Amino acid sequence: MQKGALVPDSLVLGLIRERVQQSDCDKGFILDGFPRNIIQADALETVLKEVGKTVDRVVAIDVAETELVERLTGRRTCKACGTGYHVKFQPSRVVGKCDKCGGDLIQRNDDVESVIRERLKVYSEQTTPLLNYYDKRGVLRRVEGVGAFDEITRRITRALRD
Repeated sequence: MQKGALVPDSLVLGLIRERVQQSDCDKGFILDGFPRNIIQADALETVLKEVGKTVDRVVAIDVAETELVERLTGRRTCKACGTGYHVKFQPSRVVGKCDKCGGDLIQRNDDVESVIRERLKVYSEQTTPLLNYYDKRGVLRRVEGVGAFDEITRRITRALRD
């Protein structure tokens, strides 16, 4: 993950199989960031079919690359207590220090620009064709991911209901 690589498909699919069979998933569930390519989508369909489930909506949140880089490189986490911050959108009161415990704020290794750009490159190469895959099945919904948090949440909620 620190180099921008992804977790093995077999591990993710096993976790999904186990999780979606739990009773709180009977009325539905959301997968965030999986599948990322057509091979994974086919494998996911197989796993879900085996447990009597299906993919009925796919939400693609559209955000420009420059915006994504700014959002992700600005994340900070307290080394002591794990509280999250963002240098622009949710800064701590004292730069570099946690408001809750006074611990040092750090940038995770996977939130540096080079790793983020590698992840975005992988996304462009592998995930973009996946959007066409789900669009052809009639389950893709696109949502603009820029704006106020509450408005983006409303857009996503609408896309899941339509």
